[in-house]
Amino acid sequence: MEENNNFGDFPKPEDKKIGETPKINKKTNSWKIATFVFGILFVVSILTGSSLSALSISGNTVAIEAVDFINTNLLVGSPEKATLEDSEKASGVKATISIAGQQTPIFITNDGEMMYLNAIPLTQQIITEPQESPEPQEQPVVEVSTKSDKPTVELFIMSHCPYGTQAEKGILPVIETLSNKIDFDLKFVYYAMHGEKEVNEQANQYCIQKEQKDKLLDYLYCFLGSQSGSETEATNCRAEVGINEEMLTTCIESANTEFDLDANLKDESSWLSGQFPLFNIDKEDNEKYSVRGSPTLVVNGETVNSGRDSISLLKAICSAFNVAPEECNTKFEVGSPTPGFGFEKTTQANAATAGCGI
Repeated sequence: MEENNNFGDFPKPEDKKIGETPKINKKTNSWKIATFVFGILFVVSILTGSSLSALSISGNTVAIEAVDFINTNLLVGSPEKATLEDSEKASGVKATISIAGQQTPIFITNDGEMMYLNAIPLTQQIITEPQESPEPQEQPVVEVSTKSDKPTVELFIMSHCPYGTQAEKGILPVIETLSNKIDFDLKFVYYAMHGEKEVNEQANQYCIQKEQKDKLLDYLYCFLGSQSGSETEATNCRAEVGINEEMLTTCIESANTEFDLDANLKDESSWLSGQFPLFNIDKEDNEKYSVRGSPTLVVNGETVNSGRDSISLLKAICSAFNVAPEECNTKFEVGSPTPGFGFEKTTQANAATAGCGI
């Protein structure tokens, strides 16, 4: 199983002689030794603390013995040694040491038991500069080459694919805005990657669209705004928007008979790649447009790789009109819906090209 990466588709080293002894640049080597030691000091101080064994509480003595500890334990065999530059007591002992000409402060507790490379004063207010939010990035305009007076818009999704729900959340305001100026159909990828709950929910949405279409957008707003798209949340949303449950049940039973939804769910031998039950309600259109994953947007028969924010989707769909209506000038809030459920937005109108597919 892979994440789909589209909206709709898815110096040569020098040779060394064996036994050759490398030449050593003393200046470079000293720098490397110092860097290496400071690195060790950092790791030791963070992971374990450096036990300096019951040193005197005299600040200068603690610092001297800390330098001796470094030379004895960390610089064994090194031509470079640490030297003490200065020291002072300040809620512990602060010392400056030098190795190969590089100076660094160290901090030792008064009892000589712990050594650190950094100390942060708790009484000092740390002032940080406010960070500016990144400027929204507008997406390139996607042009649909096939024009019409009333474009057809088909969005293929899996009901629980986070990227499918992202695309739905982006397109809902566009569908509302263009209304009867376009023909919109919500359609489904021919296999379900998210188990029985997805098969059941897609059957619900198919039947709501087929027989109670005037309530589809309200239902989708509620369902997509839920916490996880659970069956309980879906049931509550149907009640909230006034879905006729008797009509829905009759339609689902008919769809099960016509498209073998339950049979395909139970017959694992028929599953795509042995993993995903088939969902054949829109099988012919999946084949027609070579749909591979969720989401896939098709406008006037063309697969469109648009951004998933409402601005990008409006521009893409409006490019399919012979003469764009006034509604195409509608301004939407900048930002792309986040994947999954809930109507949070990202700070940028990004393309969000990930998808659910194989």
